[in-house]
Amino acid sequence: GRWTGSPGPTPAMRRRLALGEDVPMVWAWVYLASSLVGAVLVLNAFRPFRQEFLLVPSFFAGWYTGEMPVWHIVWQVAATGLFAAAGAFGSWPGWLGLVVAASSWIGLGVLAGIGRRSGSVLVGAEEELGLPTIEDLVVPGGGRDTMWRFPRLIYPLPRPARSMQVVRNIDYVGDGIRRHRLDIIRRRVDPPAAGPVLVYIHGGAWVIGDKREQGLPLLHELARRGWVTVTINYRLSPKATWPDHLVDCKLALSWVRENIADYGGDPAFIAVSGGSAGGHLCSMVALTPGDPAFQPGFEDAPTAVDACVSFYGVYDMTAGRGTDHYDKGLMSLLERRVFKRRYDDNPQIFEDASPQCRVNPDAPPFFVVHGTHDTLVPVAEARRFVEALRATSKAPVL
Repeated sequence: GRWTGSPGPTPAMRRRLALGEDVPMVWAWVYLASSLVGAVLVLNAFRPFRQEFLLVPSFFAGWYTGEMPVWHIVWQVAATGLFAAAGAFGSWPGWLGLVVAASSWIGLGVLAGIGRRSGSVLVGAEEELGLPTIEDLVVPGGGRDTMWRFPRLIYPLPRPARSMQVVRNIDYVGDGIRRHRLDIIRRRVDPPAAGPVLVYIHGGAWVIGDKREQGLPLLHELARRGWVTVTINYRLSPKATWPDHLVDCKLALSWVRENIADYGGDPAFIAVSGGSAGGHLCSMVALTPGDPAFQPGFEDAPTAVDACVSFYGVYDMTAGRGTDHYDKGLMSLLERRVFKRRYDDNPQIFEDASPQCRVNPDAPPFFVVHGTHDTLVPVAEARRFVEALRATSKAPVL
C-alpha cells in the first residue's frame, strides 16, 4: 500500500507526448503546403490556366494576386515568421517551403514592377488624348482628403475620400425603378463650377453588379482633381432583355447632359467609361449616338460623348464566331439570359450589339485598356477592336 513513486506515463500520455514531438514537423508540412499554394497563384498570374473549367477561377485568382503583389509579399513574410516561431524550420519540408516562398516573392516583385510601369502608359494616354484639365486647382495631398488614409501595406483597399461629396440615388428616369438610379461624386471643398464629366458603367456579365461596387477609385481620384463623376445602375438580366441595358445607359447619359450643370459639371465635355460588361456598354454608347433602335421614346435626345475609356470590355457579342477563340460559355450566357434567343435564329441582333461591328469614322477618342492575361475575354478581341477603330475613326485611338 505505500506509494513509492510514479507509475510511469499512461498510453494516453505517451500519445500526447508523441504528438508534441511531431508538432514542428506538422507545421513544416503546413508551411510547405501554403508556400506551394502561393507559388501556384503567382504562376497563374504570369501564365493563367486556360482550360475551360478553370477560366473563371484563374481570372479571379490572377486578379487578386496581380493587383496586390507587394501586399502578398508582406503577409507571406509575416506568416513565415510565425511558422518559424512554431518550429517549422526544424525539418526539411519547412526549408523547402522557404525556398518555394522566396521564389514566389521574386515573382511578386516582378509583378509589382510591371504594375508600376503601367503608370507611364496611362500618363502617355492622357497626354495624347488631350483630356481637359482645370487650371489653378489645389488637389488635396494626403490624409483623409485622399482614398489612402491608411498605409497601403496595412490596408491595401482604397476608401472614399472625406473631401468628396456623394449625391446618391438620383432617379434618372423618374419611374421609381431601383435600377434607374445614379450617384454623383464631386469635391466637397472648392467644388467645380464647370468640371469635365465622367459617366461610369459597372460590369458584371449584364446580370450582376452595382454602382457602389466598381470604378470607385477612378471616380474619386478624378473628382479630387476637379471632375464631376457619375456612376449608374441599369436593368440587369435575366429580368431585362437586350437592349434594355443599353437603353438605360443612354437614358442616364441624357439625364446627365441635361442636369449635370446643376452639380458643377460641364455638359460640353462628357466621357464614358466602364469595365467588362460595362466596357461593352460604354463602347456601344460611344459608337451609337442617336441610334433610334437604342433610344425608344427619346430618339432626339443628344447622347454623343466626347471620349470613351473601356476597361477589358467585350467587343464581339457573337462570342468569337469565326475566330480561334470561340467562347461557348459566353454564347450560352448571352442566348439564355441576355438576348433570350438563339444566335442561329437571329445572328444580326448579336452583331448589331457588338462594338466591333459598330466602328465608324465619327467615333470619339477611345482609350482601350485590356490585360494580356485576361482569361474571360481574350486580349486578341480588344486588339482587333482597336485595329478596326484605328483604320476607320478620325479620332485618336489608344
